Amino acid sequence: MNDSNDNNAGINMPRRGFIGGVGLTAMAAALPSMAATERTNDSPSTVKTPAPGLRRLGGLEVSEIGLGCMGGSGFYYPFPGKARMISVIRDAVDRGVTFFDTAEIYGPFTNEEVVGEALQPMRQKVVIATKFGFSYNGNESTGLDSRPANIRRAVDGSLRRLRTDYIDLLYQHRVDPKVPIEDVAGTVKDLIAEGKVKHFGMSEPGPRTLRRAHAVQPVAAVQNEYSLLERSPEKNQILAICEELGIGFVPWGPVARGFLTGRFGEGTVFAKEDNRARVPFFFPEAMKQNLAVHDLAHRWAQRKGVTPGQLSLAWLLAQKPWIVPIPGTTDPWHLAENLGAVNARFTPDEVLQFRRELEAIRIVGERAAPGALAMSGVEAPEKK
Repeated sequence: MNDSNDNNAGINMPRRGFIGGVGLTAMAAALPSMAATERTNDSPSTVKTPAPGLRRLGGLEVSEIGLGCMGGSGFYYPFPGKARMISVIRDAVDRGVTFFDTAEIYGPFTNEEVVGEALQPMRQKVVIATKFGFSYNGNESTGLDSRPANIRRAVDGSLRRLRTDYIDLLYQHRVDPKVPIEDVAGTVKDLIAEGKVKHFGMSEPGPRTLRRAHAVQPVAAVQNEYSLLERSPEKNQILAICEELGIGFVPWGPVARGFLTGRFGEGTVFAKEDNRARVPFFFPEAMKQNLAVHDLAHRWAQRKGVTPGQLSLAWLLAQKPWIVPIPGTTDPWHLAENLGAVNARFTPDEVLQFRRELEAIRIVGERAAPGALAMSGVEAPEKK
């Protein structure tokens, strides 16, 4: 998953006027050309220091900021359409982005088709991540399903839609509480041996399940929600386990679905088609309190001559050198803004000072509806 920081049509949006003119040079700066490795051994002993402008996720080498492509197939209103999303993805490649995130369930299926068409001409220059973990009745998901046969069905479909013969990073989208993680990781290990997959990832796993999976097939990356507004990976052991085991970390929702950019706020009414309408963080009373987090980012952004969105991404980059956020966007201007975050730097003292100010703010609400939250942090059953 990822977040969109630009979709605002159909929304009553009282802009918090900060963007005009700040950080424009940084926004327009293109990242250097970057190439991905094809290393398949993600054990810490094989991971080398990345080249300048790159970061490592296990054995993968990727751009410091990736592109979350989910919003190209809905979720955040208004929906951009296929041609626009293809254009944005190719613009990202031109600006040096090498890491692109999608999933079978985005659409479902249609997002992988868009990503595959967009990236086919430059396939060898980029890293594509996708996800499995659900079953379907036609175009409707029928729930979690990480049985080995369903993993293979999903991978074959993803390869076809992505127009490729290998997937660089294959995530389990959510832990299936019915399937031992050893069966899941073992199936991915077999797919790696067959050449269909290069690296294994997990999204929103429980800490014990992450360790068990890694023992079967090294995990290159964990993808969890992580932002100034949502910092549970710091509290539930996941970041600590990633550091211990040499696993990269990919924050989805790194600007809190656009909230930290200031593009909506108190009084916002989301269109019914917009996923954010169901997120408790953004219910009216919670929004009123949580704007204090945006205001903190705004103050610091003014000090550094960047936008709050850039400041929020820079804060994530400053936490660990193996963190690679994937902000989503369907707009070329906001793409340039996001990538300009690499030019906003925190000193060690600033990291500590910002942390003190951030932790003084009480955040209200949950990051998702109860049903979605129930699929996060799940521990897989023991293998019998």
